[in-house]
Amino acid sequence: MNESPLLSVRGLTKRFGGLVAVKDIGFDIRPGEILGLIGPNGSGKSTVMKLIMGIERPNAGSIKVDGVEMAGWLPHRIARAGVGIVFQHSRPLHRQTVLEHIKLALLPDSLLKLAADPHVNRRAREIAERVGLSKVMHRHPATLPFADLRRMEMAKAIARDPRVVLVDEPFAGLTAAESETFSELIRGFRAEGRAVLLVDHNVKSLAALADRVLAMYLGEYVAEGTAEEVMRNETVRRVYLGGKIEARERGTEVVSSKPSILEVEHVGVLYGKARALDDISMHVREGEFVSVVGLNGAGKTTLFNAISGLVPYEGTIRYGTRDLKGMSGAAIARAGIVQCPETRELFGDMTVRENLDLGGYHLPDKTRADQLKWLFELFPILESRQVQTARTLSGGEQQMLAIARALMMQPKLLILDEPTLGLAPVILEQLSKAMELLQKTTPITVLLGEQNVTFALPHADRVYVLEHARIVWEGSPSRFEKEMGRGFLEAVPSAPAQTAQARA
Repeated sequence: MNESPLLSVRGLTKRFGGLVAVKDIGFDIRPGEILGLIGPNGSGKSTVMKLIMGIERPNAGSIKVDGVEMAGWLPHRIARAGVGIVFQHSRPLHRQTVLEHIKLALLPDSLLKLAADPHVNRRAREIAERVGLSKVMHRHPATLPFADLRRMEMAKAIARDPRVVLVDEPFAGLTAAESETFSELIRGFRAEGRAVLLVDHNVKSLAALADRVLAMYLGEYVAEGTAEEVMRNETVRRVYLGGKIEARERGTEVVSSKPSILEVEHVGVLYGKARALDDISMHVREGEFVSVVGLNGAGKTTLFNAISGLVPYEGTIRYGTRDLKGMSGAAIARAGIVQCPETRELFGDMTVRENLDLGGYHLPDKTRADQLKWLFELFPILESRQVQTARTLSGGEQQMLAIARALMMQPKLLILDEPTLGLAPVILEQLSKAMELLQKTTPITVLLGEQNVTFALPHADRVYVLEHARIVWEGSPSRFEKEMGRGFLEAVPSAPAQTAQARA
């Protein structure tokens, strides 16, 4: 392999006001090499790509392509210099066919030469065939399935003949078979001697492709090396999983003979042409604590939004004996299914007490007072913060308030979507204790969606694993540790996790 890097990044830094989105990031990519960039949401991966492509301007740092400094250049200059990007979201020209989109990318980038050379039509057809679009090349984008729109983005990038290719989330919204097709196309870039920077939440697919992997967290460098080396790094595992996997024995309060409170049967969800959920079936029994684990983009939030009546879906969702299809989100919440969203959705200019009172506005005064007293026992910090506005709370306190507000509605089924996202370990411990108290003192059923396995497992009675919009595994927490813990992040061997205790 040529030792001279095609893309060389040093000290890359980007600030948005007081937020440092990217801090002192550096790496090299050589011809015929794929570098995978990983990290949870908010790590700065997409910002790095935008900085390289000129979509954002860096506050500091160097970006060199084949030795030429390009930091701060406009995107069209960077594209002319040999850098191409495959965007996650397609924004096609709807009046043009697939073939015309490819031909546009092949046209000379000059106002002095607007006519296409005779070979352009032939070359466009060759590219369409290469990416699997030959049968639909005369169709318009609105008639294409999601995977074909992604192929068209890939074709446009190939048409520019870039030496450096930036590929953003190529596997998002694709089936496993479609992901393998895209993997082959990306391998083709490597075979042609291009330098590839690949960003994706699907760590398994990325690790199978990348020659090296760089992990980021909160804008900063964490680790770099082979996929195996990075996935064994304790900091990387803590960022993704939250630490060692440990299942605790809860006892026999929940038994399999209890009736189901929630039944999800063959549910599918489309966002435009992207399939966000694919034939999901699962159930939750009364009083159970069920964890749905999966990496970012797996479909956890979409599943919860379907249950809560916030997105249209195919299939059936039953709450007890009631079919939820056609019910509004408000009606479903009043019926007893209450979701605490990943984004918290607090009223920032209202006080803690006002946010809680909104959750319990429908309750009689005595019941509301009793509920508040119980919640302040569950989250003591909120009692001392009652007159403080929500926006001035710490992230952990805001998360506690969001959960408490959901509980003010006295749910029968509480849905918690990524409650640990971005929280410090000390706050995770407080939340974990609150979950334990919730289980011991109430009949509330909990459906938890988490990437942080060490938070998801300790209280769970059963676990579902969501991957590529499908449920790929179901079982007890102790079985998860034995069967899934080593392979949850990656297909390569990982550091051994702490042995889980057997669950009754």
